[in-house]
Amino acid sequence: MTDDDRLESLSSAALHDLALRHARRHLDVAFFWHLMQNLPAAEAAAGQLDEAEADVQRLSAHLDDITDSGRGEVADLLRPFYLDYLRRHGVHAP
Repeated sequence: MTDDDRLESLSSAALHDLALRHARRHLDVAFFWHLMQNLPAAEAAAGQLDEAEADVQRLSAHLDDITDSGRGEVADLLRPFYLDYLRRHGVHAP
């Protein structure tokens, strides 16, 4: 199994956790900024319109949602974002 296949086999929640752990360890502020930019669209697509609207209106709402971005349909919708980040930074599945 290739490293790419191993990443694909992880759950969206596991990809979220792996990406956040890597970004925190490397103080990758750009990752968190891009996550906050992508989060409202994923929340809206998941039917969480109130959350998406709050995120667009206040940056602090984004900070609260970073943890939640690894759960449920929102995590599934952000899956390509996490996979792209992990692959660009050479992070392999555990």
